[in-house]
Amino acid sequence: MTTTNTIQVQGLEKSYGDLEVLRGVDLDVARGSIVALLGSNGAGKTTLVRILATLLRADAGTASVEGFDVAAQPADVRTSISLTGQFAAVDEILSGRENLVLVARLRHLANPSAVADDLLGRFDLTDAAERKVSTYSGGMRRRLDLAMSLIGNPPVVFLDEPTTGLDPQARNEVWQAVKELARGGTTVLLTTQYLDEAEQLADRIAILHEGRIIADGTLADLTRLLPPARVEAWKASNRCSRALAGTPGPVSATSITTTAPSRRPLILI
Repeated sequence: MTTTNTIQVQGLEKSYGDLEVLRGVDLDVARGSIVALLGSNGAGKTTLVRILATLLRADAGTASVEGFDVAAQPADVRTSISLTGQFAAVDEILSGRENLVLVARLRHLANPSAVADDLLGRFDLTDAAERKVSTYSGGMRRRLDLAMSLIGNPPVVFLDEPTTGLDPQARNEVWQAVKELARGGTTVLLTTQYLDEAEQLADRIAILHEGRIIADGTLADLTRLLPPARVEAWKASNRCSRALAGTPGPVSATSITTTAPSRRPLILI
């Protein structure tokens, strides 16, 4: 089935007892794009990703990935996706190269060694290929985790808060790796709590709040939803300055009022 949207979600609902986690989520992700699902802890981001990855069943609504229904055709969905969770799922006893070769063999790919060498080069890990992963930095582990996600060339990759717990340098390394995924034509849906991360990576940003998408569009689209910021500046005269210093005399001041568009939709977080 050919469609311009590789992920389609309509009216998705999920509850745990009396707790409504998803309350009618609608979301489309275009083929070959990066979409950031932005929201605070408890907004429902991970629950949505787990449903799309066939790890949870929704209570209501429909969702499809690559044209396959996640509830009716889970096996087909799983062959089309890769999921990278909040923490790197790598074997610390093995080297970086051995991790990649292992996954390539599990996927029954021809020439696992060549697959590993290609990914090590793409994610700038060639020099550390033979080192045990236990010696890797946080950013290197995350890059290796992303490289493992690409084995088998899945058309869709889910990244659940890919920079959780990383320092600024490691975050930048992961951002470059995610951009590398997009340059290769992979469709990426990532969840994040960080607006700057969504700005850096995403073609579109969907804001999930209390189980609902409350805004969806490019950064420019979301910025236009906000009223312009109002800035007031007061310039004191010499007499005003003397008054503030305790010197008697009349007080006067000039008020300058300007407006400027708000750069970021911070109010939505």
